[in-house]
Amino acid sequence: MEPPGDNGGCSFVEALNEKYSPENFPCRRGPGMGMVVVPTAGVQGSPMKDRLNLPSILVLHSCGISRAGDQAEIAAFCSHVMEVDLSHNKLQDWNEISKIVVNIPNLEFINLSSNPLAESRLEPHVAQAFSRVRRLVLNNTQISWDAVLQLTQQIPELEELFLCLNEYSSVRTSSPACPTLRLLHITDNSLHDWAEVRKFGSMFPSLETLVMANNNLASIQDSKDVLQRLFPNLRSINLHNSGLNRWEDVEKLNFFPKLEEVRLRGIPLLQSYTNAECRSLMVARLPSVSMLNGSVVTDSEREDAERFFIRYYLDCPERELPYRYHSLVTKYGKLEPLAEINLKPRCRARVEVHCEEKVEHLSIRLDQTVAELRKQLTKVVQLSTKSMRLYYINKDSAFGPEEMKYNTRALHSYSIQDGDEILVVPKTK
Repeated sequence: MEPPGDNGGCSFVEALNEKYSPENFPCRRGPGMGMVVVPTAGVQGSPMKDRLNLPSILVLHSCGISRAGDQAEIAAFCSHVMEVDLSHNKLQDWNEISKIVVNIPNLEFINLSSNPLAESRLEPHVAQAFSRVRRLVLNNTQISWDAVLQLTQQIPELEELFLCLNEYSSVRTSSPACPTLRLLHITDNSLHDWAEVRKFGSMFPSLETLVMANNNLASIQDSKDVLQRLFPNLRSINLHNSGLNRWEDVEKLNFFPKLEEVRLRGIPLLQSYTNAECRSLMVARLPSVSMLNGSVVTDSEREDAERFFIRYYLDCPERELPYRYHSLVTKYGKLEPLAEINLKPRCRARVEVHCEEKVEHLSIRLDQTVAELRKQLTKVVQLSTKSMRLYYINKDSAFGPEEMKYNTRALHSYSIQDGDEILVVPKTK
């Protein structure tokens, strides 16, 4: 029988008993619920309820857990469990964590985020308890990089590793590597030098997704041959809010032989461009990338971006032209600048006003109504608004004058152009 909980927190067993007792977590059967009724294994003196309603995914975050509790009870109740969320607890001893993990034989995923693990030493035999885990989350634990290496060496089929918010500024390589890791999520650290990122390639040769946003990475320093050798399987990279400030660094992404997805916002290089310019210039420079900043790059968008790219650099000195410019000119030819088209509606027109033998040249507002034009013309033709009939004459039309009957109609609806005529006819009594 385990000791009762104290001010230092409760045990995993106590938290399990509290949350998943029938009183607190009723068994609900139905599609997708995945609820399992687990009978007690008959542990002598067990404080557990006679049964617990346990799903295969246990969520025990923020429960104040600081230790494992009775290992026999963990084994009896958790044989079917596949995922455990223990984030935001008080676990600070790897030995206690291993007692939980080793007694959950089907465990594939464990989240230990925001547990204080900075001072806990991880011995190799303790790390072996994690050997069946495939996805491991250690965000904001301040786990040492040496402990990370111990875990990766003892988990033969680890696929996903999350190490965010751990204040890493450098990493150390070790052999043997972790050949199965496909995803490394290491955002919000302090990795400034590409020499540190390069080490991930040698440690994790099967890496497909590298998420390292919010690291102030200054540049990508390796050559094409090195990047192809170190990252042969990388398909997705996230460099949001890095320190990249040269187009040459963006173009080096083309050296990753299988790269398909790039996330690259918030970098100094792009601050002087509009959002539309940023996307077009990056799409044009990354011909193999099919997903940019979460949006699919379509064939038509790529063609538009590549044509935009050519025109963008038309006036650039030959020695400063990017390499991509020449390959696109070979593809499309040297394009002429697009004609500038002003789509704003005309606001004024200069017309000839004819009244009997009198002709006046007048500038009129096209946003006014026929009634307002009548008022403007009273001073020109010396007639009251009620004493005149107006006709519009299009100088380029074969049709005759069009009477302007409706006082509330706007002048721009007539498509009046400079040089057209307004005919004023006095009304007869």
